[in-house]
Order: sequence, then structure tokens, then C-alpha cells
Amino acid sequence: EKKIAANVVSLIRDGDCIQLGIGGMPNAVGEALMDKHDLGIHTEMITSSMGKLLRAGVVTNARKNFNTGKTVGAFAWGDQPLYDYLAENTSVCLRRAAWVNDPFNIAQNDNMVSVNTAIQVDLTGQICSESIGPRQFSGTGGASDFAYGAFHSKGGRGIIALASTAKGGTVSKIQPTLTPGAVVSISRNIVDYVVTEYGIAKLRDRTVRQRVENLIAVAHPDFRAELRKQADALMLW
Repeated sequence: EKKIAANVVSLIRDGDCIQLGIGGMPNAVGEALMDKHDLGIHTEMITSSMGKLLRAGVVTNARKNFNTGKTVGAFAWGDQPLYDYLAENTSVCLRRAAWVNDPFNIAQNDNMVSVNTAIQVDLTGQICSESIGPRQFSGTGGASDFAYGAFHSKGGRGIIALASTAKGGTVSKIQPTLTPGAVVSISRNIVDYVVTEYGIAKLRDRTVRQRVENLIAVAHPDFRAELRKQADALMLW
């Protein structure tokens, strides 16, 4: 998670407005942002790691062009220090999720950076973040809303951060195609970056062949030869 977080943080600049999803991966990203300056927050969930950034003065919201000076979220879920901070600060603005997650509101934030994770990614960039095959595994959440909003933000970036493997390294999370029945949580048309511990795959403005090459490059080395073989069989390049 620390390696992945370091790769993600290399894509985030001082003054960016951030959204972090739920789970260990986004929390690791939050921990790795401590050296940044003047970050802003527009997010569905305000997390403990965001609370640390707020208390440390890393998040000031000073450079936000939309709700300047305000930390914007729909709800908070975290530790007691987070709740104590929120209770005492009028700079935190909680609004209905229907407003916070509206992609057109999200996109009004310049330099909006959305960081979410995924269960599976196919070689063209389709993202499944809520099911294992047809079996629902987690909630839909706001990942697609924020991916769309960040994609259309001036200077925005949408990042999908995930470990390259699952089940103790026996299964690649980057697959030639999604498992039959898997939900496409985020369309490949609005995916910007896919990040693993092996690097950063740029997908925006890339051809299918370039997407395949870039995603195989960040897959676990043990699975790259088979992914190339399957890409050939599927005539993806």
C-alpha cells in the first residue's frame, strides 16, 4: 500500500482538490500526502486520514475556486480526533450526497483529483469496484460520480489505485476481460490513471493498444506473459 500510495502522490500537486475513497488504499494515500501544501477537499466521505491532513494544516482549501476555504463532504466516518475537529470548525461544510456527488458540482473544482480503488481492471481500462463476477461485494458508492467529475475538471485527474494481485499473489487484478457478470463501475472512457505497486498506467487519450501495453506494464511480473498471450488471442493489439 505504501508503494502504491507513493506512486499516487506523485500525481498530486500542491493546491489540488482531493477526494479519497474508502479502505486501506485511500487511507495510505492520505498518510502519504503530509508533505503537500494548500490541498482542498471535496469528497463524499471525510476520513480519519483527511482529519490528519486538516489538523496538520496540509489542507487549507485556500486555492479552491469552488467553495473556497471550505472542506466539503457528505458525511464523516473515522476516529474520535476527526469528530472532535469537525465539531469545532465552521470551515467544514456537510451537504446532501445528491449535491456533493453531483459530477457537475465536482467538476467545478479546478485540479480535482479523485482517488479510488478497484476489485478488477480489464486490459482496455474498464473498472469493476463493486462485484466479484455477478456477486455484489460492496456498495456502488460515489466512485463513478467522482471519476466523471475529475475527468471533466480543469486540470483534473482520476486515479484508480489497487494492488496488482489478490489471494496471496495467486490472482492478477488486471485481467484480459472482466469476470463474466462483473459490474462495470467506471467506464473506460473516463479512466485517467491506473496505479499499482509497479507503476502508473496512463489511459486518457490512449489507443486500445497503448492501454493494453500500459496496463500490462503495471501488472505483476508473474502474470505479464499470460496477459500478452491473452491480448493476442483477443486481438487487442
